[in-house]
Formats: sequence, structure tokens, C-alpha cells
Amino acid sequence: MFSLFRPFIFKLDPERAHNLAIKALKTNILPSNQKHTFKSLNSSFLGKKISNPIGLAAGFDKDAEVYNSMYKLGFGFVEVGTVTPKSQHGNPKPRMFRLEKDRAIINRLGFNNVGSEKIINRIKNNPPEGVLGINIGPNSNSENRINDYLICLKTFHEVSDYITINISSPNTENLRNFHNKTELNELLKALNDEKINLKTNVPLVIKISPDIENNQIDITSDILLNSNISAIIISNTSEKNRDNLISTNSVQKGGISGKPLEEKSNFLIKEFYKIFKGKIKIIGVGGVDSGKSAFQKFLSGANLIQLYTGMIYKGPNIACKINSELNEIFKKEGIKNLSEIIGTKS
Repeated sequence: MFSLFRPFIFKLDPERAHNLAIKALKTNILPSNQKHTFKSLNSSFLGKKISNPIGLAAGFDKDAEVYNSMYKLGFGFVEVGTVTPKSQHGNPKPRMFRLEKDRAIINRLGFNNVGSEKIINRIKNNPPEGVLGINIGPNSNSENRINDYLICLKTFHEVSDYITINISSPNTENLRNFHNKTELNELLKALNDEKINLKTNVPLVIKISPDIENNQIDITSDILLNSNISAIIISNTSEKNRDNLISTNSVQKGGISGKPLEEKSNFLIKEFYKIFKGKIKIIGVGGVDSGKSAFQKFLSGANLIQLYTGMIYKGPNIACKINSELNEIFKKEGIKNLSEIIGTKS
């Protein structure tokens, strides 16, 4: 059905199309209850059992409005946000662009969301029916960004299965400075100290940039291994990786996601996997739109997968489709469980 509607949807501004999709999910217009379960894909993440390893990345359900609908569409886990302490409108429109020929998206949204107070109330009033991650970040005009992360940790630690620390969006000025050794150490120490104060064991996850230099991999890994970090998301959108793009929108400023990011994402997953050796879990993001592309990320070292751009191009049934394709690949290759293949090609 999506293939029939896609030409009409793609005539709309991407952000308007996204808002219509959220409204449709809230009113149950889109198909639901299509969750496919395959024993070979049963997984666990941070102590929680999940039916499959395909998750929805932050950026789609920014304001925590439709996470329960996404579980019904076949996603094994969902991450909402990015959430900031106070509501903010983000960057001026237009700020989201399709690159159809490249199967990519460029966005410069800038953490637009309704703020932590409204979102915590929504989650309390609509308990998650699956594993829920909350992606947090600072307000654009914040005078103390570390304190903004702490405010969000305090707000959400009791309602989330994990909290993702977003230090990697290219659309908030100087946010990526937290990749620097001193700044990252300071941030993670503050977060872990606050966890002690709150007496919470909520897992912390770090979402990194794909644009880090190779010499930063060892430095970042060493910091994370010594900072009580449970998982790393590899990766956020990229300001680079545009050399071979053919769509006219490739000149737009912002972070690129989708197929152009796949190769760099897989490279980084392999490099971090070699260092972590299972001590820190890896969530792979970038260019996943099929069972084959998901399979490659598992071989590279990802424990789980997230996607968003793939759903824009393939439609709301993408998680079910990928799970079915993975199950067929596993049957063909004689693989009984996902854990058998993680990192085998790293």
C-alpha cells in the first residue's frame, strides 16, 4: 500500500509528511498489529528481553507520541527524542530535505521538541509496551549544557529503559565538542555522579558522530570503557560523506542519513567492536533498509540496529520486512541465533 501512496507523499515537504505520519499513527489509520516474531531473532538488551533487534532511531518520535504504535509495527525497541529540558522550535524551516536518488535525507532540525515536562507526563500517562530509550540533549541557548543533560537524567531515569546522551548532532552549534577528551570526561563524570545521587541504575548510552577522525576511536573507547557506559550508538548523521551524491539537495546544510552513511558506519562499528570485545554493546545505525544491510551490521559487530531514513523510503512495514528477510538469511546460512554472528567479520 505504501508504494501506491509514496509518489503523493513525496510531493509534500518532508517535515509536513512526517507530521502527517505522526498524526496517522496517533489515530490508528496506518496498519498495526503486524509484529513478526522469529525465535532466531529473540534478543536481550541491557537486561531486557526484546522480540527482535530492529529499533526505531531517535528523530522520528521526537515528542514521545507514538512509541506504542511503533512496537505494533514490528520494532523491537524504540528511542524517542532528542528531548531538551525546555521546549524549543529548532532551526528555521525548511530544514529537512529528501535525496531520493541517493536514498538519503539531510536535516538541520535542531532538537525541535516540546520539552521534558510535557514528555515525561506523556510517558507516565501512556506506559511503554516495549523497551523505550530516551535520547537527551541541551537547549540551543543553554549557558550550562552539562546541567541540561543532568536535568533530563533526573526527569527520565524512572521511566526509561536506557538514556542516550546525544553529543553528536551537527545541527546544534559546538555540540560535537563533547567528543573532545576533556569535555567528554567531564560530562560522563557528572552523569555518573548524578546517577549515584539519584540511586538509579538506568543504563547510559552514548550516540557518537560518524565524522570522528580515526585517531579519536582509541581515545573515545578508552573513556567509555572507564565511564560506566552500557552501549554506544554508531552513528548520528554526517556533515561529510557527500562526494558521490547525485541529488540536487546534496548541497543543503545539515546532517545526512541513509545509504551514504552505511559504509562509514560499518567501518566504525568494526573498529569499536575490536576494542570493546563485548564490554560495551553497539547499536548500529546508518543505511539499514533491508535484511541484507542489517545482516552486514551484525557481522561488523552491532548487537542491535536502529533505522529511520529507511522507513521514509520503504514505508511503515520496514521492521517486519527486515525481520522476515533476516529470518530467511539465517535459515539459508544455518544460523540459529543472532548471537552467533555478531562481529564475525570485524
